[in-house]
Amino acid sequence: MTETAALPPQTVLVFDFGAQYGQLIARRVRDLHVYSEIVPCDVTADEVRAMHPAAIILSGGPASVYADDAPSVDAGIFELGIPVLGFCYGQQIMAVTLGGAVGHTEKGEYGPAPLMRLDGVCGEEAGAEAEAVVPRSELLGDTPCSQTVWMSHRDAVSEVPEGFVVTSRTDVCPVASMECPERRLYATQFHPEVRHTPYGNDMLKNFLFDICGLEQSWTMDSIIEDSVAAIREQVGTDRVILGLSGGVDSSVVAALCAEAIGKQLTCVFVNHGLLRKNEPEEVEEVFTNQFDVDFVHVHAEDRYAELLAGVTEPEKKRRIIGEQFWKEFFAVAEELADDGRPVKFLAQGTIYPDIIESGARKTGGKASTIKSHHNLIPFPDGVHFELIEPLDHFFKDEVRALGTALGLPDHIVHRQPFPGPGLAIRIIGEVTPEKLEILKNADAIVREELDAYNESLFEQTGVRGGELPRDEAGGPEVERPVWQYFAVLPDVRSVGVMGDERTYQRPIILRAVESSDAMTADWAKLPYEVLARVSSRIVAEVQGVNRVAYDITSKPPATIEWE
Repeated sequence: MTETAALPPQTVLVFDFGAQYGQLIARRVRDLHVYSEIVPCDVTADEVRAMHPAAIILSGGPASVYADDAPSVDAGIFELGIPVLGFCYGQQIMAVTLGGAVGHTEKGEYGPAPLMRLDGVCGEEAGAEAEAVVPRSELLGDTPCSQTVWMSHRDAVSEVPEGFVVTSRTDVCPVASMECPERRLYATQFHPEVRHTPYGNDMLKNFLFDICGLEQSWTMDSIIEDSVAAIREQVGTDRVILGLSGGVDSSVVAALCAEAIGKQLTCVFVNHGLLRKNEPEEVEEVFTNQFDVDFVHVHAEDRYAELLAGVTEPEKKRRIIGEQFWKEFFAVAEELADDGRPVKFLAQGTIYPDIIESGARKTGGKASTIKSHHNLIPFPDGVHFELIEPLDHFFKDEVRALGTALGLPDHIVHRQPFPGPGLAIRIIGEVTPEKLEILKNADAIVREELDAYNESLFEQTGVRGGELPRDEAGGPEVERPVWQYFAVLPDVRSVGVMGDERTYQRPIILRAVESSDAMTADWAKLPYEVLARVSSRIVAEVQGVNRVAYDITSKPPATIEWE
């Protein structure tokens, strides 16, 4: 690394050793209103020193510390005087780096495990082993002497480094946690970051607030205040242009920039005619009546219809739609320049997982390349914008919370994932005005009925927004009881009977899935009465449809979208 960016005060650095543990830990820390940032595990002690973090957490990982390609950590990290907390692989790498040892346990330990504290605070319950350890574990704090924790390991620390004491064990793992308070080094073999360790959050609080002395300053008010100030400082008196799709990320960027610079922002909404029913009107209403920005509604429906006529191959449809979007977008930018209002900055909705997954960020520095599916921008000759990415430090749930705090309506903040090519890839085969009309009307019924079904589940469970249930690995199960749902129009017709006449009309495919991240998905087990209501309404209300089928294929082997 050649350059290190300054971090916000009281930042916790999460060292990423693989899998998804790093992201989960970073989210847990932020849930406690402390800012965290993920860095690669090979960051050097000098780089960390230059960033002035308040604390370090070493994540778990899938490797063995003795594997040939096992990730390591700069030993100088432990000499910086910065409090360090390690989980699972993080404990093991701390042990071997500081002179301890890790070995194979007789059997693996996966899932819930009973933990016994060994520190003196548990008195007789801890037994004779308590005599050799600290009077009270700073990390375990007031958590019970016997409790359940979540384990996932075959290797475990067999010999602690000099100066460390063992503070807990399980039946399988003799060193379930260890600490060296004098050096402010702490570690657990179990995973406090997952919900299945009931007192894990208390341990995180003990580390962040009691051991590190941090404050809960990462709040929506402070986030908005800091983000607005950063945008104003970067932009000055120049102009900013934004491609507004009506999706969550671009809408939140627009609202944030509107708060910061008002009329210096021009939002370009390219209407390709492939959005869902009433969406163009909803987007325009929000960004003309609620926010004080220049809103340009580009009606490109006819141009897209002409370009897509006769096109059936999915990737060709995607390519045409994407290329035409940038032509429409840059035409507006040129018009602004011709009016004497040249644009210097391009704002876009890159979020933190995009940065992490692209591998573009290292140790907090600004990303130089961005995940391709977001930002392969085909700048015309002689055209260049500087980028503004105000969401590049935020996870998706934080983006939604930010949108709510900025006053965006729920139908935008909690908008379902929607492909950039829009309904063109939910129409199998050629896109025609007739097919678009059928699909828009059918999809509106699907969304109306399943919105109502989700709302009924919310009333029963109280699960909304960021209050997400967790799966066995501690990640979010679903953002809503049904995560995504829509209609698909296949390129076939089917025979039916309506009234006393035979019909030869189109079927509609209903797709509804449960997922947390779209990497995998399972079909939603909708009640029969919900399916029946959706089917009867579509057939009765949508002209040209005489059949409804339900896609019950998971991902993999299928994808969520049909094209």
